[in-house]
Amino acid sequence: MAMMRRKLVAGNWKMNGLQKDRDFLSALVDAHPDAPAADVLLCPPATLLSAMASAKPDWLMLGGQDCAQTQSGAHTGDISAAMLADLGCSHVIVGHSERRSDHGEGDALVRAKAEAALEAGLVPIICVGETLQQRESGEAEAVVVSQLRASTPECDAGAVVIAYEPVWAIGTGRTASPEDAQAMHAALRTAWPGADSDLLRILYGGSMNPGNAEALLSQSDVDGGLIGGASLKPDQFASIIRTLR
Repeated sequence: MAMMRRKLVAGNWKMNGLQKDRDFLSALVDAHPDAPAADVLLCPPATLLSAMASAKPDWLMLGGQDCAQTQSGAHTGDISAAMLADLGCSHVIVGHSERRSDHGEGDALVRAKAEAALEAGLVPIICVGETLQQRESGEAEAVVVSQLRASTPECDAGAVVIAYEPVWAIGTGRTASPEDAQAMHAALRTAWPGADSDLLRILYGGSMNPGNAEALLSQSDVDGGLIGGASLKPDQFASIIRTLR
């Protein structure tokens, strides 16, 4: 019942972007002047959210790249989900593999952050994915399903987005084959604990680019992409969006 799920193209700028890069928005609109057939989300660094919120086209949603597990308080340097919502964000990424590896974030913390996002009215994009060693040892599906179950709060499927990001394919230029991506996405949908798994949007997040986007996005359980490097270039990002006409 994939027809019930609207595709989502989400760009994650990671730790890239200065004030001069606000020009990205006008270039994106020039490359894609009409409202797209998919939902489009951009997650720039927190330093650019305010400026982009006031300049973005109506069809573009904004999201944060991370949030704290609490909404306020004595947590120097943290940004809460409530603060992101206050800036006009609709989504926030939690549990990205770079947060898990660089900052030691485990499933319990990711779940707490997702709960904080839901409490603030945001849609958490909960990231799961296996390493190359785990894939080669045949553990990929078990690892990813375990992350899904431990990182996701009890909620309706439509309240969250899951992003499958094979760690070995992030920033490496390597990509899971469309068939491998479909198999993992189908496994994640089957593992969803509720009866509403047809409403769960699952994004592919491993080096999607204009060259492979159409093949990946044509898979029945691939509901969009969480895009890194290609989202920094307006022409490439627009090209991926156009594959969903």
